[in-house]
This record gives sequence, structure tokens and C-alpha cells, in this order.
Amino acid sequence: MKVIGAGLPRTATLTQHASLEILGLAPCHHMVSVFADLPMWERWRAVLDGDGRASELLAEHPAAVDWPSSYFYEQLMEDFPDAKVLLSVRDAEGWARSMRNTIWECLYGDGLVGHMSAAREAIDPLWAGWMNTLREMWSARGLLNGKETTDEGMAEAFNRYNDEVKATVPADRLLVWHPKDGWEPLCDFLELPIPEVAVPHINDTDAFGWLIVDGALATIQKYRASVSVPAHA
Repeated sequence: MKVIGAGLPRTATLTQHASLEILGLAPCHHMVSVFADLPMWERWRAVLDGDGRASELLAEHPAAVDWPSSYFYEQLMEDFPDAKVLLSVRDAEGWARSMRNTIWECLYGDGLVGHMSAAREAIDPLWAGWMNTLREMWSARGLLNGKETTDEGMAEAFNRYNDEVKATVPADRLLVWHPKDGWEPLCDFLELPIPEVAVPHINDTDAFGWLIVDGALATIQKYRASVSVPAHA
């Protein structure tokens, strides 16, 4: 592994993912990798429980961003001592608003996304296991406090987490980066040539919600088809 993303979800990590792959660091692991292959959650769950290392799951990936990999950034630093660390950032209040509308809603909300995710949890053990694992991870890092989470608390926790990363990672291994900074600081940091294309811009707030809804609908339809209905008397 060459690049360890330490940034939290909802910090333009899909843009970061696309940017790193443009730079040739593919495949880059991202949370969408788990959504696309839900049985993978069990392996991440094992790592969270201390059974195995994140590096074992990411051995074939030259880069990884977003959770679950960024949750284990310290462990990955130990196992890949030559890898550099990328901390994606944004303003704390904007991050809290984005979290409220996406991940918090999926895990704890009572809007459409929250209800659809909960319905899927009721019938899909893989989804339920993954959602419970995410809840535990957010709580363990002190970033979410269940249904009682406030926007102010999220913003404070976001700043605290980023400060912890900056204090943990040696300065010569760390780049704090936002896509608006452009290619130059990222390419200088990674000692790679600047691409001829612009840094991609991926705003996935709406896409996140429909990903959850569409996945739940597909699961519910499959479940419905598998349930036999007694014939009317």
C-alpha cells in the first residue's frame, strides 16, 4: 500500500478515490466496495474484534480511503511503514450537515432513508451486521452518539478527530488535502506527475440516499418473492 486515507466519510472521499485511481493507484478501496460485496463486512468485523489486521484485507490495494479502512489508519501505518497518509478535510459545520442527511440518517433516522435501511435490516442479516458494525465504529471513535447526536457534537468530534490524526501522523508522512487544492500538492506529495485532466468533482449526497433506498427495495422484492403465500380458502 502506498496511500492510507485517514479522512472521515463525507469529506469528498469518492472524489479522493477517483483522483487516486486516475493517478494509477487502483484499485483504491472505499466504503462502496463493502456495499457492493456485503459479505465482506464479516471480515472487517473480525478486524474490529481483533481477529486479523486491516492490512490483510487491503494487501492488493495500493490505496484506501473512507471507512472502514480509515478507521484503522494507525494500524495500517504500522503495517505499511512506507505508505503516506492523506487526510481529507472540509469545514466542520458542513460535514455535520452532510452526515445528518446521509450516514446518521441511514443508521438512526426516521426519514425515508432511515426507514428503508431499517426495513432491510429486518430481513437481511448481512445488511444488519454491517449497519451494527458501523454504529459501533462511529461510537467507538466518539463521533456519533446514536439518536441523541447533535450537529454541534458532530462538528466538535470532527475537529477533534482531525486534530488527533495530525498529532499522530509524522509531518513528513501526512498531507491534509481537499479536492479544491488541485493536483499539485497531491502529486508533489506522492511524487507523481500531474494528470492532464481536472480533479474530478463527485457530489454524492443525493446518490447516497438513493443507493440505500434502491438496495433496500431490491432486497425487499427478493424477500417477497421467496415467501410463500397461503392460498385463499
